[in-house]
Amino acid sequence: MNATTTGLLVGILLAIAATTGGLGGFLLAVILGVVGLGVAGHLSGELDLGRMWRARERE
Repeated sequence: MNATTTGLLVGILLAIAATTGGLGGFLLAVILGVVGLGVAGHLSGELDLGRMWRARERE
């Protein structure tokens, strides 16, 4: 699945969330999507969440 198809599916799902759940459903769908993206990126090795947390601890 390429980026265009993925973007189309995400847009459709967010539109469904907005129409059925209103603003609250839309925001929940966006937040859960970002969390899912972070978890998937970490599991695939594209995103290092541990490095992000360690950088915050130093500040």
